Amino acid sequence: MNEFDITTIDDARGGRAHLVRTEHVNWVLLQDDSGITLIDGGYPKQVDAVLESIRDIGADPEQIRAALVTHAHVDHIGGLGILAERYGFGVLMDPTEVPHARREILQQATPLDIAKISYRPRVLRWLSGVIRLGVLDKTGIPSSQAFGASRPLDLPGRPVPVAIPGHTDGHSGYLVADGRVLVSGDALITGHGISSTTGPQCLHHAFQHDLDRNRESLLALRDLDADVIFPGHGDVHRGSVSDAVDIALSH
Repeated sequence: MNEFDITTIDDARGGRAHLVRTEHVNWVLLQDDSGITLIDGGYPKQVDAVLESIRDIGADPEQIRAALVTHAHVDHIGGLGILAERYGFGVLMDPTEVPHARREILQQATPLDIAKISYRPRVLRWLSGVIRLGVLDKTGIPSSQAFGASRPLDLPGRPVPVAIPGHTDGHSGYLVADGRVLVSGDALITGHGISSTTGPQCLHHAFQHDLDRNRESLLALRDLDADVIFPGHGDVHRGSVSDAVDIALSH
């Protein structure tokens, strides 16, 4: 039985963008005649789920041409190192995020950060789930590289990087499906295991490297024309990015 559900948006060139949503984190598959671009890769113990999701859209893992990273937290790169080595594709991201992915630096909530919010409802239940998925793994991806300067990137789905620093210094979103869809990573989400609300929101401050900068970055997204958001956590959001930002920042 699938551990995920998939939302698909078609583009004008016959390609497809798929949001793969699981209980604790999401990833995105961009699919066209040239292959697959994987955006993020879930927790370390979700490798099999990533592979199953690729097969579920009628593709094979051997078709992955590259993986893009929104940011290098364990729940987004945990499975990518294994998959990249197995299938021989590159893992690309904003240049600022490369040392984070290589674990030369670490901008991630510590056990102490989580302990400080453990009194909150939902935190312990969330933690018990993600521990089973490998949240404590500190393995990086030494082969991580910066994506090139061309826009859009020369990859399946023709993604366009959008800098959204704050959650981490090199956090990046991606415009896909002809700019209709914003892959927002953790800069702008619609749900989380420790959150009691659904809809556009920011992650709890315990998970933010620079909360103020994240909020500033979101304000800069308000001019985007995208009308669908594929978040790093939570359900797909349909509606203007500007309205979603306003809702998220109002909390």
